[in-house]
Amino acid sequence: MQTTEQATNETVQQAWGKRPLIISGPCSAETEEQLVTTAQRLAATGKVDMIRAGIWKPRTKPGMFEGVGAKGLPWLQQAKKLTGLPTTVEVATGKQVQDALTFDVDVLWIGARTTVNPFSVQEVADALRGTNVPVMIKNPINPDLELWAGAVERIARAGVKQIGLIHRGFSSYGNTEFRNAPMWHLAIEMKLKYPDLVFINDPSHICGRRDILLDTMQRAIDLDYDGLMIESHIDPDNAWSDAKQQVTPERLAEMLDTIIWRKEDISSEEYHAALEKLRQQINQLDDELMQILSQRMKIAEQIGKYKKENNITILQTNRWNEIIERATAKGDKIGLSKEFITKYFDAVHMESINHQKKVLDS
Repeated sequence: MQTTEQATNETVQQAWGKRPLIISGPCSAETEEQLVTTAQRLAATGKVDMIRAGIWKPRTKPGMFEGVGAKGLPWLQQAKKLTGLPTTVEVATGKQVQDALTFDVDVLWIGARTTVNPFSVQEVADALRGTNVPVMIKNPINPDLELWAGAVERIARAGVKQIGLIHRGFSSYGNTEFRNAPMWHLAIEMKLKYPDLVFINDPSHICGRRDILLDTMQRAIDLDYDGLMIESHIDPDNAWSDAKQQVTPERLAEMLDTIIWRKEDISSEEYHAALEKLRQQINQLDDELMQILSQRMKIAEQIGKYKKENNITILQTNRWNEIIERATAKGDKIGLSKEFITKYFDAVHMESINHQKKVLDS
C-alpha cells in the first residue's frame, strides 16, 4: 500500500515530467482565501500542473509589499490538499528553504535577484544538501550567462538531481516594450548548454503587462520550451503586487487553448527529406558566407597596412556610421531587420578591427 509521501512524490514526478509543464498561481500569497480560491479555480481548468505563489517577495524598493512570509506556507499546504496539485515557491535563504520544506512545498525556485549573487545561491545550495526536492533557477537580472550557469553548478554540487531553468527576461537599459527584455538568443544559448534540463519560460515577468502575454507564450513554445510559468489571480487588477501582468484562471485557460503547441519532430519521411534538402542549401550558403567574410578580412588587413604606414587610427567613426546606414537601408529592402543588421555588422566590424590591430602590432 502506498504511503501519503510516496503518492505525493509520484504526483510531483508526473508533473515534472509532463510536457508542456504549466505552472501558475498568484504573484504573491495575500490571504488564505485568495490563494486557496486561485488554486481551486486553476485546478478546475484542468490545464495547470503546479501551483506557484510568492511567499517571500524581494522588491526593488523598501515599503513595497514583500510577501506575507512563512505564515503563508500553511495556506499553500491547504491549496495542495484541496486541489491535489504540487506546489512551488521562491526561496532566497537557507531559512526559507527549511521553512518551505517543513510545510511540504514540492518544488523550489531561485529568483533572479538571488541568482545574481553567488553567496546567496551557495547558502541555498548548502540548505538543500540531503534533500531530493527539484529546484528551478531563474536567469539573473543582468544578461550574464556565467552567473546563471554558476548557479546551476552550485545547486548540482549540493546533490540536487532534478534542476530546471526559468527564463524570465533580463534588465536592459532603453527597453520599452517589455518589463524585462527576453533576449531570446541568450536563453537559446543556455538551453543549448544544458539540453537535458527542464527549460521553462516566464512570460509574466518578461512582459510586465497582460496584453502581450499570449504572443510571448507562443514564441516560447515555438522555440521548444518545456513549459510556462504564468501568474494568475482571482482579481488581477487589485493584486498586491504585479497587478498588470496577472490574469484570472479562466483567462489563462483561454490563452492556453489558443496556443499552437508545436512538436519537436514527426515520423514523416517526406518531411525529413524536404527538410534535409533545405538544410543542405543552408549549409552551402553558410560555406559561401564564410568564404566571403574571409575575403573581407583580407581586405581589412590591406587597409590596416595603409593605416600603419600613415599612422592612422584603426577606428574611423564616420566610415563606420556610413556602413551601418547603408547596410540597414539595404537590409530593410530585402527583409532583414535593423536589429539583425546592426548586430551582424557590429560583429564583422570587431573582427575587422582585430585583424587590423594585428597588422599595426606586427
